[in-house]
Amino acid sequence: MLRRRGGAALRRREEGAHRYRMREKIIAFGDDYWIEDEAGEKAFKVDGKMLRVRNTLVIQDRGGQDLYKIQERMLRIKDTMEIERAEGGTAATIKKALIAPLRDRWTVKIPEGEDWSVQGNILDHEYRIDAGRERVAEVSKKWFRIRDTYGVEIAPGHDAALVLAITAAIDQMAHD
Repeated sequence: MLRRRGGAALRRREEGAHRYRMREKIIAFGDDYWIEDEAGEKAFKVDGKMLRVRNTLVIQDRGGQDLYKIQERMLRIKDTMEIERAEGGTAATIKKALIAPLRDRWTVKIPEGEDWSVQGNILDHEYRIDAGRERVAEVSKKWFRIRDTYGVEIAPGHDAALVLAITAAIDQMAHD
């Protein structure tokens, strides 16, 4: 069960939203890690691929089926990672803003849809992912009492695996 610290600070959860638990600095390349749902069940596996030219993470479902592959793009001015679908094709491209004076800012380009913006304190895992004015996800450490753990609450109607892949990519980029 997910709980916020400080009982008075409980906020109303969006109807139908799903929460997942992730670890800070989610994975070292070459390691595997499970993302758990709010019931503590294994929901997705993050497989860190080693011995590659580029840093690579693979998001898999519970049964080991590849869903998304996250790869660092080399030789770019901005920090950039690309998320590819298992069957091929780009699902999202994540770029860090060159200048972000007050808050961390990232852009997520979605080929078939509206671009997403990511704003907040990425290093402290307190940020939001929005598509225009619509909230896609909220990331927060306040939902857990467990050290080095943060939660991702995904609004209904969004691909949880893709949102978690984006969160994992941002975590890698921010902590490199």
